[in-house]
Amino acid sequence: MQLLSVNVGRPLPNPWKGLAATGIDKRPVDGPVAVSAPGPKGTGAVGLAGDRVYDVKHHGGPDQALYAYAREDLDYWEPELGRELPNGVFGENLTTAGLDVNGALIGERWRIGADVVLEVSCPRIPCGTFQGWLERDGWIRRFTRDARPGAYLRVVEPGEIRAGDPVSVVQRPAHDVSVALVFRALTLEPDLLPRLSVADALPAEDRALIARRTA
Repeated sequence: MQLLSVNVGRPLPNPWKGLAATGIDKRPVDGPVAVSAPGPKGTGAVGLAGDRVYDVKHHGGPDQALYAYAREDLDYWEPELGRELPNGVFGENLTTAGLDVNGALIGERWRIGADVVLEVSCPRIPCGTFQGWLERDGWIRRFTRDARPGAYLRVVEPGEIRAGDPVSVVQRPAHDVSVALVFRALTLEPDLLPRLSVADALPAEDRALIARRTA
């Protein structure tokens, strides 16, 4: 398992949400990049040096410090979208190889390189910016149907990462609640919501939402 690229965003106008900017246009960078736990949600801070988010209500903060997507899943989507998909094009900070990102368990921990440990927190939920960026009508529905959302990550141990670093799973919780399962439960399959209660590492706002929907 390997980190193929570390991707940092550059601000672009965001007509799809009516915001001043978006950081979805992420490009691979050379050399080491510092990873640290960001401040609270609402500041725009994320866990990767040189990057930030602009939709501060819905993105950023400690539970969404970094976003990982598998190269294998980008390859899966290339025929669907009819074009090559370079690393970072889905807005991911980390493009991985050989790692089952969607099958990762909530609370699972990954070591990347020598120093950094990250914890899987929740799936990405697609939004209008994502659809507009890819210029594909109906993309949110299509992306949701396949349940390949990629994973948001918390920073447990800071440090530096770079393309080519090995990735290893160093801790897995006892439950079976995966990134894909949470995504399915929160989108098209609400009957799965009761199964999520054992995943204590889900963000507090997700746990509150699940409690409301299953009350």
